[in-house]
Amino acid sequence: MLTYTIRRLLLAIPTLVLISLIIFLLLDLAPGDPLANQPLSIPPEVRQKMRDALGLDSPAYVRYLLWAKQFFWVEPLVFVDWVLGTSFSADMQRIVSWQFRSPVFDIIIQRLPQTLWVVGLAYLVGVLIALPIGIISAYKQYSWFDQVGTFISMIGFSVPPFFSGVLMIVLFAIMLPWFPSIYDTTLVVNDFESFGQQIRQMTLPVLVLALQTTAQLSRFMRASMLDNLNHDYVRTARAKGMTEKVVLLVHVLRNSMIPVVTVIALGIPSIFGGAIITEQIFKVNGLGQLLITAIYANDLPMVQTLAFIFAVLIVLCNLIADVLYGMLDPRIRYD
Repeated sequence: MLTYTIRRLLLAIPTLVLISLIIFLLLDLAPGDPLANQPLSIPPEVRQKMRDALGLDSPAYVRYLLWAKQFFWVEPLVFVDWVLGTSFSADMQRIVSWQFRSPVFDIIIQRLPQTLWVVGLAYLVGVLIALPIGIISAYKQYSWFDQVGTFISMIGFSVPPFFSGVLMIVLFAIMLPWFPSIYDTTLVVNDFESFGQQIRQMTLPVLVLALQTTAQLSRFMRASMLDNLNHDYVRTARAKGMTEKVVLLVHVLRNSMIPVVTVIALGIPSIFGGAIITEQIFKVNGLGQLLITAIYANDLPMVQTLAFIFAVLIVLCNLIADVLYGMLDPRIRYD
């Protein structure tokens, strides 16, 4: 297992380099000028100096190598300096946002807590709800619980977040003013009252995101459990006198989790992509809204960095899923 993990990590390096090159080239071919929104009163010589400072007149391969060096070398050194208090990255040029005129990773770190509060909690809630629903629906197939779960899952699959988010606002923020419709990113949680306000403003976006996660995972869990319940080892376990709880939660559940692990692992980066729409609806000042504003402002360094971070998450989550396969199923061995 350790050898396989190391081999996959080494294989991930050229994969990520190729992905970064594709992302850079695709965004580099996009039309637009990052200085188009600057005032027309700026003298031409000053505007040219700004273009030189941003490297806009350099060839594409020069700009890519500069960005790759900053991402893979300079920014890790900045993190090391922050942790150890050293100065390895002193006077090194970092990835700078064209829109905010500040380092990209500093802005991402500022926005990350808001995304983790909303998106991370929504995914956790969705997984914790979906797994029991899928297990019970499979064990009590065609019961009223299974019918209700199927109906809710169909709604979760069918209704997009831009509709369910607006519907939540209309129902629970306008008609029934129980929750705020706009997320206050300036709220500081330092007592029970502010903690309650944080919970209230997180409720609607968390429900919108958790609905999709619950609908998807519960159907996968139900299908996987139904497939394993009909196998011979289940009848053998029952014939040996094992209780239904042991058969269901020890034998069937462990084998059923193997395909579900892939969906859970790959859903971690995809939920960040789905949060782009939800963060726009509820005005959550997170990574999704940051990506949208960067696209509108033609902020290529910010868009490139965020897109590549999502790609890194996908590659790592694939590796995590493969490792979990071997832990859940002893028949799987990575030699």
